[in-house]
Amino acid sequence: MSTADIGVVGLAVMGSNLARNFARHGFTVAVYNRTYAKTEEMMSAHGDEGNFVPSQELSDFVASLARPRKAMIMVQAGKATDAVIDQLAELMEPGDMIIDGGNAHFDNTRRREAALRERGLHFVGTGVSGGEEGALLGPAIMPGGSAESYESLGPILEAIAAKAPDGTPCCTRLGPDGAGHFVKMVHNGIEYSDMQLIGEAYDLLRRGAGIEPAELSKLFGEWNAGELDSYLIEVTAEVLGHTDAATGKPFVDVVLDRAGQKGTGRWTVQNALDLGVPVTGIAEATFARALSSGVKQREGTVDLLTGPTEKTELPETFVEDVRQALYASKIVAYAQGFDQIAAASAEYDWGIDLGACSALWRAGCIIRAGFLDKITTAWRENPELPSLLAAPEFTKIVTDAQSAWRRVVSTAALAGIPTPGFSSALAYYDGLRSRRLPAAVIQGQRDFFGSHTYKRVDREGTFHTDWSGDRTEHEM
Repeated sequence: MSTADIGVVGLAVMGSNLARNFARHGFTVAVYNRTYAKTEEMMSAHGDEGNFVPSQELSDFVASLARPRKAMIMVQAGKATDAVIDQLAELMEPGDMIIDGGNAHFDNTRRREAALRERGLHFVGTGVSGGEEGALLGPAIMPGGSAESYESLGPILEAIAAKAPDGTPCCTRLGPDGAGHFVKMVHNGIEYSDMQLIGEAYDLLRRGAGIEPAELSKLFGEWNAGELDSYLIEVTAEVLGHTDAATGKPFVDVVLDRAGQKGTGRWTVQNALDLGVPVTGIAEATFARALSSGVKQREGTVDLLTGPTEKTELPETFVEDVRQALYASKIVAYAQGFDQIAAASAEYDWGIDLGACSALWRAGCIIRAGFLDKITTAWRENPELPSLLAAPEFTKIVTDAQSAWRRVVSTAALAGIPTPGFSSALAYYDGLRSRRLPAAVIQGQRDFFGSHTYKRVDREGTFHTDWSGDRTEHEM
């Protein structure tokens, strides 16, 4: 008898926790893993948490699902995902749906959705953020796919999603085909930038001001009680306050300083280049991770390249300056991310509501932060904002912070402490507020060596100067 409301394929920690989350909310959940021992392990440990229907064969798993069938796959991205999709599609009927909850590239999601649509099946690329704990207790969920599929799937996902402070589920359909996985990709890009900025704040206060990790833990805890309230600030306070049991040293001092990455930051930057959207904060954060892991380059230059020879005097306001610079830079990172989502929405005709997008990040996900309420309000009050920084409240925040921001960036440069995140965010701010940029020189150079033409400020048209001749100007 087909009784399961939804099924989960792939019972590693994320898949297992999502299955348990569904069951805890009263849904009957079909579960399947390629290795049946994994299914037995989950049932043995958590089978009493709700109604589960375990299957040893994929055909039995599909048969146990009530129509329209809903199968959520939580397997390794890439070929493994394609293999499971193909196997499920062979067993399903028109109107059924496959939900991919992994970190798939949105282009793959668009390809898969188009292929399954031809077979009458729904494919729902779904971003899931919140890690293992979020999967169990309530993640932020970013589904794409057809409006028809969301009619029956949406209530199930909204039931297990995190709830924002106002009680709203952190889940909404974002648009067709790859929209959900695209938004999740940009979420991860913003996460990269946010983490880099926090790391730079730590470095400035530790290396620059000489504040020890235990004190920094308290400081970040205080910051988390104010306008910097966010999951990542909270986590940072915990990490800095932790002592390594084996050595008795601060935990942060025994961790190798080589940051890993799984690819979503790179994807975000690569796509931003394709769209022509400057996401400088995300790019610098991604390159900073690459630099940290550039062992050959770092080991080969660390004793050769010198820094400042004179001690840098810190302003008395340095700690507060860093806090303000961190807040302003974080806002820039979010602004750039929303610019990229808006550009992709226009490019692929997704119709993404930026207010709804920011609303579902208010709880459950890694970049959840108190000021996302303000961001949500800003987009809902004016969906046509040219930039988040044009919203009056955020204009005031970054403008008020700019003096502190500039002191931090200049002090860091004088002290020889790298701050690519803070510096690029400030440069972006200054770029937006500049009435004239040096791009005019670049256009002149391009026209000189490549006849790439230029436009003028005083009249319409496209022009080229005969640089190798009499230097007369011609309208093209």
